[in-house]
Amino acid sequence: MTRKIFRSILLVASAVLLASLMIVMGCLYDYFEGVQEEQLKDELSLAAAAVEDSGQEYLEKLKSDRYRITWIAADGTVLYDTKTGAKGMENHGNREEIREALESGEGDSLRYSATLLEKTIYYARKLDDDTVLRISVSSVTAGILVLGMMQPIIIVFIVALVLSGLLASRLSKRIVEPLNRLDLEHPLENDAYEELSPLLKRINYQHKEIAGQLRRLQQKTDEFAQITESMGEGLVLLDNKGTILSINPAAQKLFGADRSCVGKDFLTVDRSHDMSMAIRTALSEGHCEVRAERVGREYQFDVSRIESENMTIGAVLLAFDVTEQEFAERNRREFTANVSHELKTPLQSIIGSAELIENGLVKPEDMPRFVGHIRKEAARLVVLIEDIIRLSQLDEGDEMPCEKVDLLEIAEEAVCNLQDAAAEKKVRLSVTGENAAINGVRRLLYEIVYNLCENAIKYNVDGGCVDVTVSADEKETVLTVRDTGIGIPPEHQSRVFERFYRVDKSHSKASGGTGLGLSIVKHAVQYHHGKIELQSKCGEGTTITVHFSKS
Repeated sequence: MTRKIFRSILLVASAVLLASLMIVMGCLYDYFEGVQEEQLKDELSLAAAAVEDSGQEYLEKLKSDRYRITWIAADGTVLYDTKTGAKGMENHGNREEIREALESGEGDSLRYSATLLEKTIYYARKLDDDTVLRISVSSVTAGILVLGMMQPIIIVFIVALVLSGLLASRLSKRIVEPLNRLDLEHPLENDAYEELSPLLKRINYQHKEIAGQLRRLQQKTDEFAQITESMGEGLVLLDNKGTILSINPAAQKLFGADRSCVGKDFLTVDRSHDMSMAIRTALSEGHCEVRAERVGREYQFDVSRIESENMTIGAVLLAFDVTEQEFAERNRREFTANVSHELKTPLQSIIGSAELIENGLVKPEDMPRFVGHIRKEAARLVVLIEDIIRLSQLDEGDEMPCEKVDLLEIAEEAVCNLQDAAAEKKVRLSVTGENAAINGVRRLLYEIVYNLCENAIKYNVDGGCVDVTVSADEKETVLTVRDTGIGIPPEHQSRVFERFYRVDKSHSKASGGTGLGLSIVKHAVQYHHGKIELQSKCGEGTTITVHFSKS
């Protein structure tokens, strides 16, 4: 701005100086030219009087290097000329000043040289004898005058420019200095030019508007941050080049990143091909979903395009933990397949035996064996259906009658009922502990103990033992079933409580049972808000501990 003011002042000063010089020189030129014309007229008057008195004698005595006097007859013949003489001069009757003098008594004219650098002024007067006396003088034109004055003009112009430059520099700094001192953070507190008041008021108004918008933006930002930070789902905002704009704590934990990844390419936190393709697909087509395993859990990633004014500005990535959903879907598929298998096996056996009997293919002496087989398979089918119904009731969360129950008594009852099965496997059963009253569903508590002990017998070794212990303190009651059986491999321990899950994938009847025992135990414990723990080593046995809280 200082330079603009400086140039403007210097330009104005130069223009004013140049115009002033031109006006002054023009006025002076006009003034001196007028003086010269008056002098010329006076000289002509004097010469005319002398010629009328003395004739040619006066002209011959006249000596002047500046003026030229010509005496001309009425017919235009030159009678005398102070410069070249009369001989050889052409007739002047057609000259403008001569014609005017003969007609009106006086005449004048102005003629320029071929180069226009010199001009000649002519004045003529008619004498009493009808002759004309003419006087002329040569002078330079305004252009020659300017050229002659060029050196002083240039000197004056340079001096004026220097002075104008100094004054312009000083003045521009003085003008700009108050502007440079303006406090735009507090516009109304400035003591500046009055002309700036509307601008400063406008700036102050805009400051208030911007401050309000910043407060609202910060509020929205804080709300967004609080919402995203409390989300259980992972959230990542990307621009249209795949650069991370925002990432919430859940997503940081999921991708093993931190806040420093903001501003970097998403590839720095996840290099999987499926995820990169999902982002590219979402940016081009609008939406994409992909499922992948991360940190041992199953996640569904939903990527959606973000648009503004019909332009793609980025994408939002949401990560949902679908491990439980995937687990439930897998269990449902396996449950359907296992139920179909478990129901189909005894039914086929019953139908096969019934068809043999119906077609008379069974000998009378074999009839009791076939009938017994049908009864046994039907009983097995009934037990399976009852277990499925019980699990369904536990899944639905149906209310069941609760009462004060002594867990030690239930354990002793279950062990007593399993003594025959233990004897067949040559397994020793024992119950120890103290009386512990808990509030619960007696039938479910009995099934917990019965199924745990039954499994401990079923997968034990000949001569093994099963120890049931009941203990209690102020906070909880604990049931422990410990066996010396074959144990459970580590890779199966997390799934043994699933429905129909067996360590032996062949679903062999060698071990018997429906495969729902431990699943019923799990759901019954959950119904009582308890917790179940499993510890097992192959070849050493298994210990299952159930904790019932008293609160």
